[in-house]
Amino acid sequence: MSDSPLTLTRRVIAVDPSLRSTGFAVLERAAQGRFHAKVYGIIKNADRLLQSGCLVAIRERIVELIDAHQPDSAAVEAIIYVQSFKTAITMGCARGATILAAAERGLPIYEYAPRRVKQAVVGRGGAQKSQVNFMVRALVDGIDGEPSPDAADAIAIGITHFQTENSAIRGATRLGRI
Repeated sequence: MSDSPLTLTRRVIAVDPSLRSTGFAVLERAAQGRFHAKVYGIIKNADRLLQSGCLVAIRERIVELIDAHQPDSAAVEAIIYVQSFKTAITMGCARGATILAAAERGLPIYEYAPRRVKQAVVGRGGAQKSQVNFMVRALVDGIDGEPSPDAADAIAIGITHFQTENSAIRGATRLGRI
């Protein structure tokens, strides 16, 4: 698992962290600039589960996915200010569980702001979730039906990572490694 920006990622685990419904996707680069979804979905935690239990469940499932699919890197959504500080902190905890799982497995971890993800996938930073969902189905092979909004967001984060990495190799942008 190279730290070099000159080595293209072949497989990425991408995560849209949330305490109750964390979206995930493992994507591969395919031919002619296309991508292939190895697996995608959500980590659904019951409302009755305490926050600490949710964080354990998120970390454990991300570790399982990493061990099963052997990605070269991880990409996560960056924290943004949402409705309240409490919500931002809770989202940050879910993000931390994801980062911990990837770091424990030695993966380089990159973060992408939601507006940047929408810009990369739809072409507009203020795109609606339905537009993101439509575009991930158009750009990625291996998607059956319409993925949940959280899974679609994770797929979009993976696409953004591949596109940003391509730009970084050409010197056009910098990877946001954390």
